[in-house]
This record gives sequence, C-alpha cells and structure tokens, in this order.
Amino acid sequence: MEKHSLLNEFPEYHDKIHELKISNSHFKKLFDKYDELEHQIHRIHQGIEIITDEAFKEIKIKMLHLKDEIFTLIKS
Repeated sequence: MEKHSLLNEFPEYHDKIHELKISNSHFKKLFDKYDELEHQIHRIHQGIEIITDEAFKEIKIKMLHLKDEIFTLIKS
C-alpha cells in the first residue's frame, strides 16, 4: 500500500511542514492527527485492524478534511 504521509503528499513543502510543526501548535496538532489516521488506514489495509466500511469511509473523510486544512496552512 502506498504511504500517504504529508511528506509524501507534499514533498515540495518538506521544509515548510517542518517549520510549521515546530512553530505552530495548531499545525502540529493537525499534523499528528493526520499521521494517526494515515497509520490507522495502513493498519486496516494490512488486516491488522478491522472496522466497518462505514467507519472506514468516515476515517478517510476526516483525513481529507485534515489534509485540506493543513494544505491551507502550508500555503498561507
């Protein structure tokens, strides 16, 4: 399964992401939550964690919303 970490999603913003993680507590919180959801999705794909299709869909939607909010902060 392909990794969808923020550094893989936005490699051109690697330095900016690092800077924001250090200087912006809200960004760090969003980054950590995104990372947590990305790991959970990876565990689900590997069969380590089993959830319903509806719960999986909700996790993916949360992850997309976080990604949008994070990208907005990166671009500002």
